[in-house]
Amino acid sequence: MEDHGLFGPHSVTWRVMGEPILLVGGFRALLMQGLHPRAMRGVLQNSALMDPAEAWSRFQRTTEFVRVRTYGTQAEVARAGARVRKIHATLSALDPDTGERFRLDEPEALRWVHVGEVDSYLSVARRAGIGLSHADADRFVAEWRAAAEVVGLSPSEVPGSVAEMRDYIEAERPGLRFVPEASHPLRLSLNAPLPFYLAPVKAALPALTLLAFATLPRWARRLYGLPATPVGDLWATASLRALHAGLGFVPAQVRYAPDVRRARRIMAA
Repeated sequence: MEDHGLFGPHSVTWRVMGEPILLVGGFRALLMQGLHPRAMRGVLQNSALMDPAEAWSRFQRTTEFVRVRTYGTQAEVARAGARVRKIHATLSALDPDTGERFRLDEPEALRWVHVGEVDSYLSVARRAGIGLSHADADRFVAEWRAAAEVVGLSPSEVPGSVAEMRDYIEAERPGLRFVPEASHPLRLSLNAPLPFYLAPVKAALPALTLLAFATLPRWARRLYGLPATPVGDLWATASLRALHAGLGFVPAQVRYAPDVRRARRIMAA
């Protein structure tokens, strides 16, 4: 039997994750992560993500991890997960609010990052018009319990349905805020020096970032100091739908990455 990794051709994950519109979900996930003080400080104190000169290479590594976790074999996923867990286990950061040092693999921060990612992909997919029923959405959340295990969480420690995910986010809200030391590097990262052949991506980056901010829940936009109105919600949904529909006119050979094309062939079979 062929090894399809964590998910496989019958999963909602394979049906959703290959769509290019999910790039907005990836940006949104980073913005959700940024509202957890310890998760964000762990990034700021240990990562090149906020260094404009290193932002692209870090983005590439993160994208490769997501690719392997989604479409890789069990062995490939195990190797990628082991690397990530080893890195997290060796790093720590300082919480300036308490003076306490904490490890980057503490479950509370990892759980928030996981849920922010799942919620972002699912929210963007549904609002963009990717056909998902309520049952599909619950299956997507449940499937990603396997992804949580890759980074060192127990599957039972993370939500297994949309309702559980919403309850978890609501319970976390009192402790969420945007730490002030992240403001400057976040602004710089929006103008990161990309390779010349990616000039079109750099030109589109501000618009994609604006759209990612607009897809956040209103309470999250307010924590970032941004307007949060129902009109903004409508604009974000309409923009996602229009962008997803427009991408549908791009030939599949261009629109989808090689792993996605392979997954689509397997699903069709």
